[in-house]
Amino acid sequence: MIATRRGRFVGVRSVRAASIGLCAVLVASASPGSIRAQPATGAIAGHVTLAGKLVGNPIIRMGVDPKCAEINAGKQVFQESAVVALDGSVGNVFVALEGTFPPTPVPSQPVVIAQHACLYGPRVIGMRVGQPLQIRNDDDLLHNVHSVSTAGNVFNVGQPKAGIVFEFKPKKEEMMLKLACDVHRWMTAYVGVMSHPYFTVSDTRGNFQIASVPPGTYRIKAWHERFGESVQQVIVKPGETVSADFSYQSPAK
Repeated sequence: MIATRRGRFVGVRSVRAASIGLCAVLVASASPGSIRAQPATGAIAGHVTLAGKLVGNPIIRMGVDPKCAEINAGKQVFQESAVVALDGSVGNVFVALEGTFPPTPVPSQPVVIAQHACLYGPRVIGMRVGQPLQIRNDDDLLHNVHSVSTAGNVFNVGQPKAGIVFEFKPKKEEMMLKLACDVHRWMTAYVGVMSHPYFTVSDTRGNFQIASVPPGTYRIKAWHERFGESVQQVIVKPGETVSADFSYQSPAK
């Protein structure tokens, strides 16, 4: 028996039980670095390249609209349908998983595409079904925003001056929703509309990454406006990053 300050006695077993309970509390409150839970999701990372001869982009002749020509005076503006680095790395490739996934919240923050200096920017972007898409006119001249859709995500609106913003919420998944301008035929942009958050766009170095992917076996698709589509299979494991590289072949012409 062990005496306490108040003269009471407690058994050795009670002391041991209390000590074990205290240890349990200390372990439970230990720093995250000392006790690591197994991550429930994985990630996919990859690189997109073009094999063969590098491709160029045509110069945009903006003289059709004197205002566009004035905005871009002294510049050579190219139709950047192929963002390819000297080492063959390909940017602006939309990459997305295929399949059915557990529901996730749809972002309320809009995806924004600007009409600036008579071009759309960014040229390729992704978003969720039901997420707001905002198209903003930064130019003090008339633009027309015209979607080319096979899934019913159709709109055709005029934006006659700077500061006008058009908002649209796509209702169906689509890969890809094309944006055009009936006033300036060279203006083009593409929007990948997905029902899930597992998509991205390759950067100018051809790199991409999709995070927080539920474990499983999936088809992953890469899309490029000139080089087409490429599909492969990936197996995502908890706490691991699986590699998924894509290689396109340079067109014959």
